[in-house]
Amino acid sequence: MVTLTGVGGVGKTRLALRAAALMQPGYDDGAWLVPLSPLDQGALVPYTIAEALPLTDRTTRPMMDVLTEYLEDRHVLLVLDTCEHLVEECAAIARDLLVAAPGLSILATSRRPLGVPDEQVLIIDPLPVPDSGGGGHQDAVLLLADRTARTVPGFTVTDDNRAELARLCRRLEGLPLAIELAAARLRDLPAAELCERLDDRFELLGDTDAEVNEADPPWHQALRTAIGWSHQLCTPEERLLWARTSVFAGSFDDAAVIEVCADDLLPAAAVPDLLSGLVDKSILIWSPTGGGERYRMLDTIREYGAIWLRALGEQEGLRRRHRDFYLKLARRGDAAWLGPEQVYWNDRTTVEHDNLRTALDYCLANSRDHTALELAAALWFFWYPCGFLREGQHYLERALALDTEPSVVRNRALWVCSLTLMVQGDPDAGMAWAAECAGVADQLGDTAAALAAQAMVMAAATIRGDLALALALADSLLAVHRPEHGLTLPTLLARLGQCHVHTAQGRIEDAVKALEEMCAECDKHGERWMRAYADLFRGQAELSLGRNDAAQAYARSALEIKHRLHDSIGIALALDVLACAAAASGHGELAARRLGLAQQVWDTLGRAQLGIHEWVSARQTCERQSRAAIGDEAYRAAFGDGYGTRLDTGILHALDPGTAAPATER
Repeated sequence: MVTLTGVGGVGKTRLALRAAALMQPGYDDGAWLVPLSPLDQGALVPYTIAEALPLTDRTTRPMMDVLTEYLEDRHVLLVLDTCEHLVEECAAIARDLLVAAPGLSILATSRRPLGVPDEQVLIIDPLPVPDSGGGGHQDAVLLLADRTARTVPGFTVTDDNRAELARLCRRLEGLPLAIELAAARLRDLPAAELCERLDDRFELLGDTDAEVNEADPPWHQALRTAIGWSHQLCTPEERLLWARTSVFAGSFDDAAVIEVCADDLLPAAAVPDLLSGLVDKSILIWSPTGGGERYRMLDTIREYGAIWLRALGEQEGLRRRHRDFYLKLARRGDAAWLGPEQVYWNDRTTVEHDNLRTALDYCLANSRDHTALELAAALWFFWYPCGFLREGQHYLERALALDTEPSVVRNRALWVCSLTLMVQGDPDAGMAWAAECAGVADQLGDTAAALAAQAMVMAAATIRGDLALALALADSLLAVHRPEHGLTLPTLLARLGQCHVHTAQGRIEDAVKALEEMCAECDKHGERWMRAYADLFRGQAELSLGRNDAAQAYARSALEIKHRLHDSIGIALALDVLACAAAASGHGELAARRLGLAQQVWDTLGRAQLGIHEWVSARQTCERQSRAAIGDEAYRAAFGDGYGTRLDTGILHALDPGTAAPATER
């Protein structure tokens, strides 16, 4: 373990990323960046590592157990970036992972060492600067010239400006962030005038907690001076927007800024130009994405803005507005999920993950109303389809523990919490929440929650192998459904429950009828996520009839959607069906490869095939057929090849079997 330490703005993150890029070829399983600055809770560090790897968290086991099992036989470099606000948690996690995983290396960035045994600490110094008689070839001057040339075309170091540029870099103590902020001003002012302005130190917030700490190293003071000076050069409106946008975690878009930050002092119409001004001054970093333009701040810049926000007395109000915006976003996604915009909402909530966490943390810390329950429950479509079940369970259980008064909002959180556990293959824990939901729903006359709880009980019966009860509950649930109720998750789950039981009991015509009705409902609404599960179940039905080609076609159709939506359970089931079809057709090596590829995913889910007997049995039959076709040794080799193939590569081959089989990449 190596930790890069140094003051804010010295370039620890940039150096770590550069080092990781150079070292990545030497790690068989890659180098992975884990950004920790958006986190407020140390408890979320393991989930953030899992997300970075990427390792979906669909398991009820402690996430550290999942991480250690995943990493113990892999050769990986983890970059834990910005650990200083979570030093104790990061140190404990790093220590445990390094003990469990001999092939793991960790490169951390922090303003102070983590204190892990055998940690190698490298103090990152500012860039070299010329002495008073030096020239313009030191790194600090070269950085200043490079960054200035990006905004001032044709800018170069000349005999006329060399001495002033060197003086400016000395004044900034060689700190890269301070130099970049200064470069943004050289478009408007000559270096000599910038030096004069810097010499008149700007005292940040006077006697507030932002005042320069004289115990800090001089380059720390230089950075505060440079940031404060950049702040002074902003217009009053830009300063206010800088402070207010510090409430965001990670990145954000202009719509969020307008909703959260605009008011009479900052009119919405002025926000786009103000954002552009802050980008020009290197306060905000702009980046285009597939979903539109987004902005972010470096940590030090955000910290400065947050200090001003507190000094203005606006922090609490802005955090409430931030919470309200993301609660509204979650409500919109919840209402739209069972429709044609699932890919959009998958991408949107994923990019907003840091802000959603921040909003949830605020709700939990200010639990005077039901917003924590409402937000955690409204995000069910993010926790399950998008692959964050364990994190969803974490937030739901905390919210339920804080808000115990019976209510419709709490009922919804109860059945969503039950859902997260059922899908993780833990029917006993899921049943406890479902039973509480059912009891309170009857008392309150909450029909929607009662039906959802019934769907959860049906799921538990399916996992436990009580097919008669599962079918009775599914039939009962569908009997009360009416077309005017629209598309609901409980009724779609009931359709799948019917199909599963019918297929298991050999009533394939009944299974196909249930699936066709479900597909018609989904197609009417443009829904794809549950429609893909219908295709998977249809593939299983076709397998039972020996129609292997049809089974593969349905499984590929499902796999394409599940891969796009990052639905790990759907991906694993689709690969299982494809493997079963290959084995039944006599292609033992292909079946073994696909079983190995699927096992990668099942290993992250905690319980293979969710513990459902019929799915476990089908996979065991597939393995026997494959071994019989090619022999035990060849089976083990092919399975290992599939397990060692990068998941995305293996999925692309499964979707297009005409391509060459992927080589093992681990």
